[in-house]
Amino acid sequence: MNKPTHYETLEKDRIPFVSKLIYGIGGFVNNLLAAAAGGMMIVLNLGLGMNPALVGLLGALPRLTDALTDPLMGYISDHTRSRWGRRKPYIFIGAILAGVFFAMLWQLPENQSESFYFWYFLGGSMLFYLGYTIFATPWVALGYELTPDYHERTRLMGVQSFMAQTAYLIAPWFLWFMQWELLFDSLAEGASWLAIAVAVVTIGLGILPAIFLKERFSEIPDPAHKTSEQKATQQDERNLSKSTLIENVKDFANSFVTTLRSGPFLRLCIATFLVFNGFMLVSSFQFYVIIYYVFGGDQAEGAVYAGYVGTIGAIATFCIIVFVTWLATKIGKRRAFFCSTGISLFGYGLKWFCYDPEYPLMLLIPAPFIAFGLGGLFPIVSAMIADVCDLDELETGERREGMFGSIFWWVVKLGMAAALAAGGLLLNATGFDVALGGMQSEDSIFLMRVFDAFIPMLFSGIAIWTIVGFPITEEKAHEIRAQLERRRQQEA
Repeated sequence: MNKPTHYETLEKDRIPFVSKLIYGIGGFVNNLLAAAAGGMMIVLNLGLGMNPALVGLLGALPRLTDALTDPLMGYISDHTRSRWGRRKPYIFIGAILAGVFFAMLWQLPENQSESFYFWYFLGGSMLFYLGYTIFATPWVALGYELTPDYHERTRLMGVQSFMAQTAYLIAPWFLWFMQWELLFDSLAEGASWLAIAVAVVTIGLGILPAIFLKERFSEIPDPAHKTSEQKATQQDERNLSKSTLIENVKDFANSFVTTLRSGPFLRLCIATFLVFNGFMLVSSFQFYVIIYYVFGGDQAEGAVYAGYVGTIGAIATFCIIVFVTWLATKIGKRRAFFCSTGISLFGYGLKWFCYDPEYPLMLLIPAPFIAFGLGGLFPIVSAMIADVCDLDELETGERREGMFGSIFWWVVKLGMAAALAAGGLLLNATGFDVALGGMQSEDSIFLMRVFDAFIPMLFSGIAIWTIVGFPITEEKAHEIRAQLERRRQQEA
């Protein structure tokens, strides 16, 4: 087998480290909003007494709108022409809107009916998630275009992933803060002040990428590969009617379909869905196996060890992001994906042997190996999507980072929702009965252990097989870039 070609990053393609940090700050804001939006929902039940089923609906219904608003925002950002660029105006405005709407969402009036709180929160959530989309979708797209270099994209996404991960060190303390009796009289009051704090951070930090980062494509290049007849037809359509609603809808639909037809992009979406949602699908099983198998139903002791496992996994993730980012610049993104996902697959398998009632401390062994899955997934795949955007421009003549990013993250969010729902169905399939406590049947415990260890192993194995066919190697990416630069010089 020939040694893969390796190209050094040119000085002009390097992103200053400060700029990487500023882009990473956007990732911190993005994850902070996601963590706060989900983690604070418990207040509706514990603080206001709302039915848990209604709380679940309030968590799910606003996100269903993402199926439309995410791709639509991506399309709008891709086709915006302004003196400030395609992405930055929306990042700036979106950060402000998301912060303001989030703060307003939690200023809940006292002594109202359950119905009032439901509709108030549903309407407010719709506004918040709209502002969130306006910020997040162009921010994601901006990262894909900050550098044309194959390896510098990996370094950028590594820094971004590292900084974004810090939000999940803060989020576990939200509940403690909201019920701090020295400051607040009620959980709802604590939530109102926490929301204001999150809003201030969101606005103060979220606007920084819009202020300090520079876009590479402030204007949309005209598809140079189109024939003269196609260009003439397109001009005739413009002359007949400019920017009509029907034309915009057709163009949006065409852009959406074109994105979904990209084979390399679909491979990345499928692999991410499998790795991420394989983990999410059984995320609750880990706690049940620890409590009911390792500790025989002792919830207090099981919770302590589950906390240890989570902490070790979180710390390991920071180290893994750094390592995998470095590894990908040495052996390529695809090979780095194989390594990180393969190690996590091994970690899941270790659960079968290390989750042992006789030696509970062995619970800690699989955690750092499993962390390779998510720790390596997003920095590598995000950098690979940036390479796909170049291939797409070569084939279509358009820069559509917004559409690619919006559909990718919508797939992630959709899969996460489906995985959480399917996790409950799997738990029921084991025959688990909470009323039995530590006296669960042997069949139930066995199935929980099987699902916990082997479903994510299966999903990770399929993900590796999917990426085997990903066609954009380092050499291929270099060739694509050279062709694009020649085309742009000819059009200049």
